[in-house]
Amino acid sequence: MVLAIGIVACGGGQSQDATEPAGSFPVQVTTAKFPSKQLLVNSANLELAIKNVGDQTIPDLAVTIYTGKVKAGVKATGTGQGSFNIRLNNPALAEPNRPVWVLENNYPKLLPPGGSINEIHKEPSAGAAAAQTDTFQFGAVSRGETMDIVWRVTPVMAGTYTVHYDVAAGLQGKAKAVTRNGGKVRGQFHVTIASKPPETCVKGVKVVTKCGP
Repeated sequence: MVLAIGIVACGGGQSQDATEPAGSFPVQVTTAKFPSKQLLVNSANLELAIKNVGDQTIPDLAVTIYTGKVKAGVKATGTGQGSFNIRLNNPALAEPNRPVWVLENNYPKLLPPGGSINEIHKEPSAGAAAAQTDTFQFGAVSRGETMDIVWRVTPVMAGTYTVHYDVAAGLQGKAKAVTRNGGKVRGQFHVTIASKPPETCVKGVKVVTKCGP
């Protein structure tokens, strides 16, 4: 597996569109998955399926991801430069922004309708990195269409973290993604990354992690 260390979702991508339409575009997050318990260097998928439940085409679906303060373990002042980075509170560090997860090359990707998450690696890269910090843009979404987006990451720093996501309908702030009730479309995952593997034992011919009677 080839990894891109410390990828930052900024720069590159498509140019900003000065003609972005103003308005509210209802969406529904039908899937939001990220394992709450992870192990160092064991890859995991962060999956968001976002459906256009309004009557108009979403101009340019965008998702901003950022990692919040550490709840336990390494002391941090807040988010770092990069979706899966934190900023360490250590004046001795020349570069205080450090990755908690490393985003795998060519991710995020879109899971096709009826596709298997186990085959996602065969899909092309999607979600251009936008000029807005920590933001990925996925283009227009037609009425009733769902974009099932997968980020594959590898944890490289133990501790407990909060990963936030915000959904927008454009990059200029004119086109706003909203819930059916008109609220902001956002969520979070609370994740603990363990530095030690779980206890394992052999029962019969299987290796299991629950070793009690």
